[in-house]
Amino acid sequence: MTDIPPEKGPVARSYCPGCEPFADAMLEVLDVQWCDDHLPAREGADDALVTSNGTLFGSAEAGGDGNRAWCELLHRAEREPVRRRARRPRRIDP
Repeated sequence: MTDIPPEKGPVARSYCPGCEPFADAMLEVLDVQWCDDHLPAREGADDALVTSNGTLFGSAEAGGDGNRAWCELLHRAEREPVRRRARRPRRIDP
């Protein structure tokens, strides 16, 4: 007797949207597998319209400028020593 249940067959049926345009996903589970004849193009007409500009600085966060400003402010103390005035001793009045 084993604790491992036997593997079941796949639940989804593979289909090509180009070969079967009227397959109903509400009646069965469909797994999209494009055939060679209907394989969508990897490049489109609008790909040439998109420009890409790289930056030489930044972070992984979107809009990380605010975080960068706080980081520079907080970590500045590690780079620059803080100069404090000497404390005067308190006078105790009799």
